Amino acid sequence: MENFKGQPRLPKFAVPKRYGLQLKPDLSACKFAGSVSIDVDIVAETRFIVLNAAELSINPGSVSFSPRNSSKVFDPKKVELVEEDEILVLDFAEALPLGLGVLAIGFEGILNDRMKGFYRSTYEHNGEKKNMAVTQFEPADARRSFPCWDEPSFKAMFKITLDVPSELVALSNMPVIEEKVNGPLKTVSYQESPIMSTYLVAYVVGLFDYVEDHTSDGIKVRVYCQVGKANQGEFALKVAVRTLELYKDYFAVPYPLPKLDMIAIPDFAAGAMENYGLVTYRETALLYDEQHSAAANKQRVATVVAHELAHQWFGNLVTMEWWTHLWLNEGFATWVSYLATDSIFPEWRIWTQFLDELTDGLRLDGLAESHPIEVEINHAAEIDEIFDAISYRKGASVIRMLQSYLGAECFQRSLASYIKKHAYSNAKTEDLWAALEEGSGEPVTKLMNTWTKQKGYPVVSVKFKDQKLEFEQSQFFSSGSLGDGQWIVPITFCCGSYDKKKSFLLQTKSENYDVKEFASDTNKSAWIKLNVDQTGFYRVKYDEELAARLRYAIENKYLTPTDRFGILDDSFALCMARQLPLTSLLTLMGAYREELDYTVLSNLISVMLMSHSCLKLLHYAPSPDSSSCFSQITYKVGRIAADARPELMDNINQFFINIFQYSAEKLGWDATQGESHLDSMLRGEILTALAMLGHKETLSEASRRFDAFLKDRNTPLLPPDTRKAAYVAVMQTVTSSNRAGFDSLLKIYRETDLSQEKIRILGSLPSCPDQGIIREVLKFSLSPEVRSQDAMYALAVSKEGREVAWTWFKENWDLILKTYGSGFLITRFVSAVVSPFASFEKVKEVEEFFANRSIPSIARTLKQSLERVNINANWVKSIQAEENLGEAIQELAYRKY
Repeated sequence: MENFKGQPRLPKFAVPKRYGLQLKPDLSACKFAGSVSIDVDIVAETRFIVLNAAELSINPGSVSFSPRNSSKVFDPKKVELVEEDEILVLDFAEALPLGLGVLAIGFEGILNDRMKGFYRSTYEHNGEKKNMAVTQFEPADARRSFPCWDEPSFKAMFKITLDVPSELVALSNMPVIEEKVNGPLKTVSYQESPIMSTYLVAYVVGLFDYVEDHTSDGIKVRVYCQVGKANQGEFALKVAVRTLELYKDYFAVPYPLPKLDMIAIPDFAAGAMENYGLVTYRETALLYDEQHSAAANKQRVATVVAHELAHQWFGNLVTMEWWTHLWLNEGFATWVSYLATDSIFPEWRIWTQFLDELTDGLRLDGLAESHPIEVEINHAAEIDEIFDAISYRKGASVIRMLQSYLGAECFQRSLASYIKKHAYSNAKTEDLWAALEEGSGEPVTKLMNTWTKQKGYPVVSVKFKDQKLEFEQSQFFSSGSLGDGQWIVPITFCCGSYDKKKSFLLQTKSENYDVKEFASDTNKSAWIKLNVDQTGFYRVKYDEELAARLRYAIENKYLTPTDRFGILDDSFALCMARQLPLTSLLTLMGAYREELDYTVLSNLISVMLMSHSCLKLLHYAPSPDSSSCFSQITYKVGRIAADARPELMDNINQFFINIFQYSAEKLGWDATQGESHLDSMLRGEILTALAMLGHKETLSEASRRFDAFLKDRNTPLLPPDTRKAAYVAVMQTVTSSNRAGFDSLLKIYRETDLSQEKIRILGSLPSCPDQGIIREVLKFSLSPEVRSQDAMYALAVSKEGREVAWTWFKENWDLILKTYGSGFLITRFVSAVVSPFASFEKVKEVEEFFANRSIPSIARTLKQSLERVNINANWVKSIQAEENLGEAIQELAYRKY
C-alpha cells in the first residue's frame, strides 16, 4: 500500500469505462450522500484498486468488486482514504480477475463553501436567502464529489441520477430522460454521456429561469440564471447559437451533444468552466443588462462564451493527456475565441485587442521565475498555478504566430484533421504539431519546440548599416539579465510601406539581410518595422536611427494600430529592463499625442498608470477560466517615477494629461448617436485615467454627474460606460474626514443586484489615496457583503495604499488562507499585495514573513512577485541615476504643439 503514496499519477492496472452515479444533495444541511457503480477493466494482475477521493466519508461495508463473468463478489479487507494524496486504496485479500467488473462504493460528503468540488452558492429569492448546489471539478476536484479516476486520460461514460427537492431545477451534462416525483423529492435521470474526463462532469441544483433557442441543426441552447434575470441571458444566447454554428464549420465536426446549457452562478471562482454540455459562468461573464452593463461587459460576455464553447471541441472532445499539456486547451480556446468574436462582431476589431493577451504573456514570460508552456506537473496541488498567462496568453500567441506563418487555410485544414483523429480520446502537444506538419509540409515540431519546451522569448535587436539589416537575438528578461535561450524566430519586416513585406526564419544567433531592393526607401525618413502586426512572440530593439524614424512614422500616422501598439509596448519593456532610458520612452510617448485607436490608447494608459488588465478589471471580471490580472501586476511609469523622483511628478502627470486630453476632448462625456463600440469603451478608460491623474475638469464634471446619479439611477448623465470613471473620480477626493462619496458608493453597492455594478464599485474604491479609507476598503472586501471570489477587486490599491495593504494582508493571512488556501485565488492576493513594491528591503521583509508560512500552491507566485519587486527596485535606481531627466520632462510637459 505504501507504494501508492506520494505518486504524481494513479497506477494503470485498473481502468474505468463507465460510471453509474447517484447523488442526493441536502441543501439545508449542506451535505450530500451518494453511491457509484464503476465498470472497471482490470488490465494487469493486482489485488489493489487505487482511485481518487478527497473530503468524502467512505462506507467500507458498501465497497465491493464484482467481476462480470463470475458470481463471486470481492470485498476489500482494507479501505484506506489517504487524504494527503487524495487517493482511496482498496486492498483485497486476493488478486482480482483480469477483465471487466463492477466496483460499488457508497459515500457521503459536505457541500463546501470553497467554490470547488460539489459546493454551495447562495442567492436570494423573494427576500429569502437560499442555497444552490454547484460543481467545479477542474482541475482535480471531481474526487470531492465521488470516488473516481480523476485524471484527464481516464475517460469514461457517465450515467447520472440526482435526488433533489421537487420544486428545484436539476441540470447535468446530458438531457433529462426521466423525472419521477415522489412527494417533496424527485429523482432526475439523465442520458448517458459520451466518453469524457472527470473534470468535465457537472450538475447544478437550484431555482432558475432560462431563455432558449436552437441552432440550425436542432441543438437546443439555453441560458439559465437567477429567477427574474432571464432577459439578461439573451445576448449570451445569441452569441452561443452563432458560435456553435461557426465552430461546426471551422472544425468540420458537429457539436457532439444534443443540448448546450449555460448557467450563471453567483459564487464562482474562475470566469467560467467548460463542462461538457453544461457550461458554468460567473454572472459577470454571462449576463448582459442593456440598461446597466457597459460596452466592455458586452465584449467580455461574447469572448468568454466563445472561449468556453471552443473547449467543447478543443478540450472536451479532444482532451489533453495530462496537465503538462493544459496550454493545448487554454491557449487554443483563447486564440479561437478571438476568431469567433471577430466573425460575429467585425466592427469590434478584436484582433487588434488580442495584443492585450500577447502583452500579458510577454510580461509574465520575461521573468526568470516563468515556466515553459509545457510544464511538468508532479502533484495535483501544482496544477492551479499553471492556469496563468503562459498557458492562456503565451499559448494563444504562439498559436497565432504559427497560424500566421503557415497560412490560415492550411492551419484550419490541419486542425480539422487533428480533431477527427483524436476525437473522444486524449492528445499531447506533439500530436498537434504532427497534424500541422503533415498538412503544411513545414518543420512545425522543430520550430515550435523552441517555443513550448523552454521558458522565455527573444528580443531581436536590429541595426541598419551599409544597405543591410543586422539582426541579433538574445533571451529577454525584464530584470535586464542575460539569458542563453535561442529560438527559431519567424521574422517579418516592412520598409517604408506595407506593400513591401519580407519574412524569413531567424534560426541562428544573428543574421544579415540585404535590403538593397529597398534602397530608394531606406533614406533618412523611411521607417523599418519588424514583427509586422505583432504576430510574433518576441520583443524588438531598434538602433537609435531606426527608433527615430519609427517615432516620425507614428507622429505622421504611417503605421497600423497593431504596430503602434507594439513599438510602445516593446519600448516600455526595454525601459523596465534598463536597456532604454526613461527619457527615450517618454519622448516616444509624446508621439502618441493625437492617438485615437482604442487598443493603442488603452495600452498607453497601461504603460503610464497601471496594469492594463487591472484597468480592464475595473470594468469587468477576470480571464475566461482562471487567469486574472493579479498574476500580471507590473510596475508602471507613473509609479516608478513617483518612487524614484517624486519631485518630478507634477510635470509627469501634466505630460500624461496632455496626451489623453486630445482623445478626451474628441469623445467628451456623452455618447453620440450610433457611435462605435470601441469609442464607448475608450471614453470610460480615458476619463478614468484623467481622474486618476487628478485632472481638475474631469474630477469636477464627474462629481456633477455622480450627484445626478445619486438622485436618479437612470439619469442619462451617467450611463454604464462612464460610471467607472465617475466612481474613481469621487474616490480621489475622499478622505477619512470627508467620506460622503465613499459612503454613497457603498450605498449603491448594497442596493444593486447586478454583479457588474458591484464589481465596478469594488474596483473603484481602492483607487483612493487616503490610507484610512484604504484600510476600510480592504476590511470590507473580506466581509460577508462581498462574495469571496470578488474580494480581490479591492486589492488594486493606490500607491499610497501599498503599505496599508501589506499590513492588512499580514494581519489577515490566517483568514485568507482558510478562505482561499485550497484554490488558485490565493495566488491573486499574494501577487496583488507584494508585486507593487520597489525596494530591496521589502523583498527581505516579505521573505521573512513567508519563511514559515508558504504553501505549495503559492510557491511559484511568491517567487514571481519577489522577482518583480527586485526588478522595480533596480529600475528605481536606474532612473535616479538618469541625467537631464528633469529638464526633459519639463520640456515634454509644457511643449506647445
